[in-house]
Amino acid sequence: MVPIYPQPVSGQIFRFQHRVSYSLCTVGNHVYHSRFLDVLEIARGEFLRDLGHSFASWQERDTIFPVIECQLSFKGPARYDDVLTVELWLTEAKGIRLTFGCRILNAKGTLLVEGTTHHVCTSLHDKPKRIPAELAAALAPFVTPPTPE
Repeated sequence: MVPIYPQPVSGQIFRFQHRVSYSLCTVGNHVYHSRFLDVLEIARGEFLRDLGHSFASWQERDTIFPVIECQLSFKGPARYDDVLTVELWLTEAKGIRLTFGCRILNAKGTLLVEGTTHHVCTSLHDKPKRIPAELAAALAPFVTPPTPE
């Protein structure tokens, strides 16, 4: 079964550019598959910063967003010095759950990676907690409603 990743049909998309460093690459000069998770983490951090508060700021407020599941589909390679565009949007932001849809494209607009990352909102002591109202309001424009099947 081929996973189907939700595509943004409405709502805003956050875009972040990232140049591939040599440290992300294998001897064969392509980004090692797990390192795309690092690129997505950087993009999510910039997304939160763009909304007004960094990960560190939320952590100071006893709020963190650990990844509990991720699903990525690899479509093509990225190589050293490529400039990538990471696109992020939310498919869920309610209660304690955040689910990001994501795509990574190269400079030509070719899709390299697509997928989802699932997060929960917790305290620093791993106690689940609701997404703070201030953050939920800032995230709302980026939530893509589910499409009918």
